Amino acid sequence: MPGREEHDGLRDVNGPLTRQAIVIAAVTLVVDAFTFAHSTGSPAFPAGWRWAMLAAIIMVDAGLASAPRLSGVVAVAQAAVRVAGTLSCPQTELPPALNSAGMLISAYRAGAWLDRWPAVVSLLFLVAGTLASPVLSEANFAPELLLLAPTASALLPWLVGRYTTARRAYIAELEQRSEREKSEARQALAAAIAEERTGIARDLHDVISHHVSAIGVHAGVARLRAAAAPSASDLADSLTAVETSSRAAMLDLRRLLDVLHGHPSGEDSQPGLDNLPELLDSLRVVGLRARVTVHGVPSPLPESLDIAVYRVVQEMLTNALRHGADGAAEVELRHAPSSLTVTTSNLLGPRARAWSDSPHRGLQGIRSRAAVFSGSTSYGPAPDGKTWTTTATFPVSPL
Repeated sequence: MPGREEHDGLRDVNGPLTRQAIVIAAVTLVVDAFTFAHSTGSPAFPAGWRWAMLAAIIMVDAGLASAPRLSGVVAVAQAAVRVAGTLSCPQTELPPALNSAGMLISAYRAGAWLDRWPAVVSLLFLVAGTLASPVLSEANFAPELLLLAPTASALLPWLVGRYTTARRAYIAELEQRSEREKSEARQALAAAIAEERTGIARDLHDVISHHVSAIGVHAGVARLRAAAAPSASDLADSLTAVETSSRAAMLDLRRLLDVLHGHPSGEDSQPGLDNLPELLDSLRVVGLRARVTVHGVPSPLPESLDIAVYRVVQEMLTNALRHGADGAAEVELRHAPSSLTVTTSNLLGPRARAWSDSPHRGLQGIRSRAAVFSGSTSYGPAPDGKTWTTTATFPVSPL
């Protein structure tokens, strides 16, 4: 469960932090206790005062093991012990070392763990506690101690704590940014793979639908001619066309499989607009009379766009072969300075109604190919309901 995982992760982080805080508090307590005992070894310090101050130092240093949110309370308590010890000290000489280590660690914790204003307030209390010895005692202190003591004992560790927190936040931000970049890279890779799969599926559809449709028409013609006892030459022509279409289908399939296996074919492996005459010849053999009209001055196209336009024309003519009425189709290529428009039109046959209920994968492929190049498509029957027109427009940039 996500909640349990988050709780376990939080517990894994808090455990080492708690143990480290206990160790730091214990070491600080030992240092302060030893220093205090060593500096108050003179008989001039009453035993009662010594034990009372030692107990106070132990209590405030033990507070260093408390939760980070209590860092401000611990800092105020450390400053209070320093002020109380200085005021109650019976000596007129220099006051003994009280909780110097505890003041340092408290200043660091306040700077590292507290927000802006609580951290500043804690610093002010610590500075006041540090100034207690040179200001409140009756001993004579050098004037430079008024600046050096609070800087070294309170301000410097507080600044180190603030720096450590800022650095930790900066590192966390870098890690989050790196994780976001990795996530975005994974998403981009997944999107590229999905797009590549869609393109491969589209190419397979174009190849299979075109060649297999031609094979089906040839096979039907051969069957009808065989039933009518035709001459051997007529039957041989139909079977030859079946063989040619099947070989072309296998060639295109091998080409796509080479791409999938990471062994792309040569530069000229994919057909382009220069191969339209062969496409029209293969369709004429199966009974589709297609005529291409070119308007404007053709300009060189990028290879990827050239292949896409060829595949769009191939799909348009395949649809005309499947669903056309009189075995005729008109293809127009309009070359403009900034665009190329492909339009096909054919009469709708009796199977057009059944085709209107199909998934239209061919039209989807045409639309997808145009969208890759920021193009647009339109298709549908004419107002008289007898003619079907398909149009695809591709933006063209001069090479």
